[in-house]
Amino acid sequence: MKRKVCVVTGSRAEYGLLKWLLRDIDASGNMALQLVVTGAHLSPEFGLTYREIEADGFRIDRRIETLLASDTAVGATKSLGLGVTAFADAFADLAPDLLVVLGDRYELLAPVSAALLARIPIAHIHGGEVTEGAIDDAVRHAITKLSHLHFVATDAYRERVIQLGECPDRVRVVGGLGVDAISRIKLLDKDALSQAIGFDFAERNLLVTFHPETLSSLSPETQVGALLKSLDGFPEVGLIITYPNADVGGQSIAGLFEAFAGTRRGAKVFRSLGQLNYLSCLQFVDGVVGNSSSGLLEAPTFHIGTVNIGHRQSGRPRAESVIDCGMDEVQITVALNTLYSDAFRARLPSVKNPYGDGGAARQIVDELENTDFAMLLQKSFHDLRSTVGGACGHQH
Repeated sequence: MKRKVCVVTGSRAEYGLLKWLLRDIDASGNMALQLVVTGAHLSPEFGLTYREIEADGFRIDRRIETLLASDTAVGATKSLGLGVTAFADAFADLAPDLLVVLGDRYELLAPVSAALLARIPIAHIHGGEVTEGAIDDAVRHAITKLSHLHFVATDAYRERVIQLGECPDRVRVVGGLGVDAISRIKLLDKDALSQAIGFDFAERNLLVTFHPETLSSLSPETQVGALLKSLDGFPEVGLIITYPNADVGGQSIAGLFEAFAGTRRGAKVFRSLGQLNYLSCLQFVDGVVGNSSSGLLEAPTFHIGTVNIGHRQSGRPRAESVIDCGMDEVQITVALNTLYSDAFRARLPSVKNPYGDGGAARQIVDELENTDFAMLLQKSFHDLRSTVGGACGHQH
């Protein structure tokens, strides 16, 4: 009998990373895929992106609606509480042998908490990373401690997960799933992309995504205001703007983007581009601007520049194509001018992506196919400096 592997996705960005892993699990000879969709996927405000999942041919086993019509910390907290209750019921019905989650979104605290109490082992992908400007940083490390098996992107991330007390033989370096997706997807050419998204590319173009910096004392409006003022200084540049995540303050930023695009020629806002269109855009823009992790994870593979604003991604490894700046109009303008400078652009062809060259999904599936899930539940703390405590439990 095939072992049931339940994968949870709550946002468009996370699904884009998980898509090829889902395909490989589904094709496995000894694992059966269960797919649970929650969070922004089910929200009209964020484009009802569960439809993209269904269009890709996946069967959704459960839809768990948790998002409230609120853009506040209270609303997000209540959403999380609803999620714990709903996932408890879902796991009781689905009875998975393993739960797989990726990343650092706060809504993932609901399924991992429910799974822990239901004695369902948890595999966590993309742990060990640091993003000091957002609550995601604490969420990621919390999920690491609730999990039993870890798939990380770099050797440095592996060391950090072990530093958190996880057993070395349960932490695997597989590279970044974003890079993996680029190596496996057939991207659109420029004409097909332009028709698909209804956007006429200018001579110069930028892809803009800005999420709330949730640990900042500045209001979301102040945070994004400097960016929009700076972009006003580049009126000839075409702008492809995507919605922020479902974070506190995200709705305010989305509204400012819509208002900006309404008065700016050559600017268009998208609730969700989808993975194919988003990655295809990276072929034809001059750079990525904002504070999305894609500017650090995927953009370097396309040898384009990234203007990374603020502290949301502080702590991540950077390719030489990344230009860091503060949330200040002058600093952002200087960074944009640098991105378009001849000296900077001359360096781009030789840029190396620190997140690898692809193959992560296949490595994860190979590991899962040879893992005894039941043995994962017994977990010991790995102490770096002492022999106190028991030996780490093994998963094979």
